[in-house]
Amino acid sequence: MANVVRAAIVQTEWTGDKESMIKKNADYAREAAKQGAQVMCFQELFYGPYFCQVQDDEHFDYAEPIPDGPTTKLMQDLAKETQMVLVVPIFEKEDDGFYYNTAVVIDADGSYLGKYRKQHIPHVNGFWEKYYFRPGNGGYPVFDTAVGKVGVYICYDRHFPEGWRALGLNGAKLVFNPSATSRGLSMYLWNLEQPAAAVANEYFIGAINRVGKEEFGDNDFYGSSYFVDPRGQKVGDAASDTDEELVIRDLDLDMIDEVRKQWAFYRDRRPDAYDELVTP
Repeated sequence: MANVVRAAIVQTEWTGDKESMIKKNADYAREAAKQGAQVMCFQELFYGPYFCQVQDDEHFDYAEPIPDGPTTKLMQDLAKETQMVLVVPIFEKEDDGFYYNTAVVIDADGSYLGKYRKQHIPHVNGFWEKYYFRPGNGGYPVFDTAVGKVGVYICYDRHFPEGWRALGLNGAKLVFNPSATSRGLSMYLWNLEQPAAAVANEYFIGAINRVGKEEFGDNDFYGSSYFVDPRGQKVGDAASDTDEELVIRDLDLDMIDEVRKQWAFYRDRRPDAYDELVTP
């Protein structure tokens, strides 16, 4: 019997306020569940605008504690209601002065499984993230969920192959990459990096990007969310580059074992020869 997981991702536009943004995404989750989805991931910092286009203290008000904050609790209830595994990117406040770009992972019964904190923090024009976030300090966890082993790698992280590999070595079969990525310099990489990572690490990836322009800068978020399989092929078409869209795809996890037998990248790794890679 095939081990098929129906997975969902959603790309949305900023509504103008947190409450309606949460409601919109929750409604998409309910629709995904109606269509049989078993796991779903939202976009980076899903309930707010991408405020990192500017440096302004008022945006720290979007931050919440995890797992005791209101959005995590609400999403636990939603996961239990829809019986879906949910990956929920949240602006996390751990303590005064300690903020992280984080994704919460909630199992299909509503239980909190843990979180991933974005490891690589950009600080360039339009992406002033070091103003808001500390670098992640929780490693590269893989979560044992109702649909199997799930990992998370957030936006700018995708430019660093080491984390993709760490997730694979930690057992991930499906990795979500929630993002806020705009047209311009790196747009062509959107269709290059995640397929390459899926091939190199022989797992499925769900790449999520928001859409539209927001009030804090000139960034034009181009959506184009998609799933890619361990052979580097997209599973169905990518989403629109301008409009909101719910993407639901069936992922045959048995393909992972098949591909790993054909391309024995994990067997043929040479960690004994890689010492220079971890020398500053």
